[in-house]
Amino acid sequence: MDHEHPPLPLRGSCHCGSVRLTLPAAPETATSCNCSFCRRTGGIWAYYELGTVLVQGHPENTESYIWGDRTLKNFRCKTCGIATHWEPLEPVPGARHGVNLRNFEPGLLESVVVRRLDGADTWKFLD
Repeated sequence: MDHEHPPLPLRGSCHCGSVRLTLPAAPETATSCNCSFCRRTGGIWAYYELGTVLVQGHPENTESYIWGDRTLKNFRCKTCGIATHWEPLEPVPGARHGVNLRNFEPGLLESVVVRRLDGADTWKFLD
């Protein structure tokens, strides 16, 4: 696996392009979770301080979904249905949000270490 990061800026989008994401930097790691939500979306999540990722087309082109312990709001494109990101319901200082790396060119995902999280049961990393 090549861990050399693609050059900045790192831009991605949902399938139809209505929601566009620009990362402030390449992540070192990402998370593949097997919870009931993540295993269905197939998202690979990178985490950033809330407000550091530029999300264009949001909120006018997104729909949200809140479930479980009601701490996160998950977003998807209203047009193509692709999961784009999540945000905390309560944006306290230091809060982070998740960005679905599957919305970027494959080289970005290939450049990071993807950790497997058992979000379905133990909430521990499996690696």
